[in-house]
Amino acid sequence: MKIKRIEIGEQMSVLDLVREMGASGVFCAGRLAKAVDIFVQMVSDPDVKVFLGLAGALVPAGLGGLFADLIREGFVDVIVSTGANITHDIIEAFGEHHERGVKGDDSELRKRGINRIYDAYVSDKAFIKFEERIQQIFKDINVEKRKNGISVCDLLNEIGKRLKDKNSFVKAAADEGVPIFCPAITDSILGLQAWLFSQLNPLKIDVLEDLHQIINIAYESKKSGAIFLGGGFPKNHILQTMLITGRGFDYAVQITLDRPESGGLSGAPLSEARSWGKLKSDANSIDLIADVTIAFPILAAAAKQRLKKDV
Repeated sequence: MKIKRIEIGEQMSVLDLVREMGASGVFCAGRLAKAVDIFVQMVSDPDVKVFLGLAGALVPAGLGGLFADLIREGFVDVIVSTGANITHDIIEAFGEHHERGVKGDDSELRKRGINRIYDAYVSDKAFIKFEERIQQIFKDINVEKRKNGISVCDLLNEIGKRLKDKNSFVKAAADEGVPIFCPAITDSILGLQAWLFSQLNPLKIDVLEDLHQIINIAYESKKSGAIFLGGGFPKNHILQTMLITGRGFDYAVQITLDRPESGGLSGAPLSEARSWGKLKSDANSIDLIADVTIAFPILAAAAKQRLKKDV
């Protein structure tokens, strides 16, 4: 099949651009177009449960509001996230923010109470407010629920119900009944705050109940699809969830810059998951080697335009 030249028009939409990429059909441009196709198939099928894995500094990069929109529009059924993305989402929901264009080397930034995430920055002041507000929220949660054992998913739902910012994906998930799982919550400032709270107050977190909840979702799903933004434990946690059902995922899209040579899961191609039975042998899947902060907004915008036009 002939590779078509990509033609750019002055008034073209994101969807038009992605279609041009698909007509070319090769390299990352072709893979991005196929990722849009798979995503549209996933969210268009009412039988498919869509799992979204969030790894890397996605909220500091400005993607938190996009995740909230996708939740509210019904594109996502289950989220597995790092504790860091959840923490930074809540920080912004509390009225703090991430900055760009801050000057100074890292030693100077430390003296000024500024924390660097590549070229995004967040102040110590933001974490001080986070501590004050999250401790209040912990205390507001029913004490019997805290004593008897609360899953991470239920804890995040309780937090989300107490947030006011519509751009928070934690709030959006609570509003829409979309569960958020975070099996490594202790590997985050939110986890540290939960531990600090537990030193003087009853708080028992039941991580095995989280497994019970997410596995129930997997068993009850007729079909399943996954979007992996980055790798890490969200990717494995999602994949192992469907593995235990014996069915494997029907659809999967992976966007990552990690490489496979080290043997780590973050860079492993989705085809590797077929050997484990985590993806069906005929699963519709694509690996897109790209920066999530560039590729995913394009993918989401094109998919939303396609679904709106019903084409």
